[in-house]
Amino acid sequence: MARRTKEDAFATRHQLLDAAERVFAEKGVSRTSLNDIAQAAGASRGAIYWHFKNKADLFNAMLERITLPMEEALQKSGQVSGQDGLRELVAAILDALRKIASDKRTRQVFEVATYKVEYVDELLAIKARQIKSHADVVCQMHHALQDACSRRNLPLASPMAMSHGLHALVVGLIHSWLLAPEVFDLVKTAEVSIQIYLAGLGLGLAST
Repeated sequence: MARRTKEDAFATRHQLLDAAERVFAEKGVSRTSLNDIAQAAGASRGAIYWHFKNKADLFNAMLERITLPMEEALQKSGQVSGQDGLRELVAAILDALRKIASDKRTRQVFEVATYKVEYVDELLAIKARQIKSHADVVCQMHHALQDACSRRNLPLASPMAMSHGLHALVVGLIHSWLLAPEVFDLVKTAEVSIQIYLAGLGLGLAST
């Protein structure tokens, strides 16, 4: 019985997150109430408060369900001894972009997080989570760039600035593509753009 109750709670949590994805996409985050999400999920308002402290907590859980696997992939890149950390990082970035481009749910969540949330009042916790996520990714890029320079015996005057630049390049491509996916191929454009950026730093990746 206890196991069944736990399974039911897990299923309810995911139903709420599924509903949040749909309603946030339709109405925007600020204009969506917790009651809207409960109704869309066929659950009670109390069920939401059982699983989430507030709307920001629910939003972050929705985002983490999609982005955490990709963030974890980025964090794991470069951790295998003897491997080219920069090459692994680029591969992880392209895998993440491939998922955004090909998976409808992932794309929808990124659209909500990019264009349908205002970082005000109760939603400031969402901004805090986004800032931490960005900082973690930039840190991983920093390590990969430093490793690449060491392997190639190249000086890199400001690896942190270059890391922020690479991060901005990737995020900018995602934001532009979400506005008009038909204009360019996200993955192919990102692959070429990243290669050009790295080549400008003297860190071009030779084809294998």
